[in-house]
Amino acid sequence: MVRKLHVGEAELSERRARACGALRAAGLDGLLCFRQESMYWLTGYDTFGFVFFQCLHLSADGRMMLLTRAPDRLQAAQTSVIEDVRIWVDAPDAAPAAELRGILEEKGCRGARLGVEWEAYGLTARNGQRLAAARDGVCTLADAADLSSRRRVIKSPAELAFARRAAELADRALAAGAALARPGADEGEILAAMQAEVLRGGGDEPANEQIIGSGPHALLCRTHTGRRRLDDRDTLTVEFAGAYRHYHAALMRSFAIGRPDPRLVDMHKASVEALLACEAALRPGRPIGEVFDAHARVLDAAGYRAMRMNACGYALGATFAPNWMDWPMFYRGQTYVAEPGNVFFIHIIVFDAAAGLAMTLGRTSEVTLAGAVPLSAAPLDFVLG
Repeated sequence: MVRKLHVGEAELSERRARACGALRAAGLDGLLCFRQESMYWLTGYDTFGFVFFQCLHLSADGRMMLLTRAPDRLQAAQTSVIEDVRIWVDAPDAAPAAELRGILEEKGCRGARLGVEWEAYGLTARNGQRLAAARDGVCTLADAADLSSRRRVIKSPAELAFARRAAELADRALAAGAALARPGADEGEILAAMQAEVLRGGGDEPANEQIIGSGPHALLCRTHTGRRRLDDRDTLTVEFAGAYRHYHAALMRSFAIGRPDPRLVDMHKASVEALLACEAALRPGRPIGEVFDAHARVLDAAGYRAMRMNACGYALGATFAPNWMDWPMFYRGQTYVAEPGNVFFIHIIVFDAAAGLAMTLGRTSEVTLAGAVPLSAAPLDFVLG
């Protein structure tokens, strides 16, 4: 069967070697992966089957075993380098955690100390309890939720190329949305045109729903059901991402429909200043909490302290539903030190709920030796529709 890997086998092997080195340094004999992002990064395995019990065991010596359901047997064969794939069978009394215990014993893990990705959308609390109970008498489990994340946060040249392509697709989507953002336009048609640009360009569906809202919903930075038509004077908020090989590059904008409120113009001016200050603060060798500090300093000085958020962005990479946000996030006191190869989305959000005014601005940057380099070519001008 022909494999369809997102990167070459040599790069996947190098990633696993780094992960195994981190396991040994932490005194761990292996890792139980439940995060789909980890499975994709380590092996190429590409699926949404993680919504069921699914575990990749990576031994500190590099051996791998995937326990999953039957629909993902061929998925693993075509998209990954995993050779040992075990299947648990759907049944009223199915107990995949117990089956995993037996496999670990077979693999010589009795008495081993294994790291677990406890913080994973694919590992529900119920399955986590079953996993903890099943390991009794076999091995010791240790929290290794961030072992893979701390390796994935620095992107390889191939990964950076995917992020740049995602940013190109995001720019196309923004242009398509801006062209339709006029009085009377339907939000659904705008959103459809934006996503069509990504898909036509060979991109993927994003890891979470695209955000669009006008009228009172312009003040929301989460998705919601239902669509409306734009009023003659309105504000439209969009937050979306181009995605390519699951790598994301996000953008955020507020569009003024009709003549904008002068207060919105002032909010946009402050947002541009804040974004540029954040990008200037995103430098290799510096803690990224300084990015949030720049965001807060500018907006607070402009009088928007009560209207800003307590975080202003996060890392991006290859992520899966339900969330394209990756570790780490920009907030006060964040100690992670930026390094070349990081990719971050910085967003400026100012919501004046009392006045019904919404202003947002955001784009994705790559950290280089010289500092932050925006991946988007789209201008930061206030979009007028």
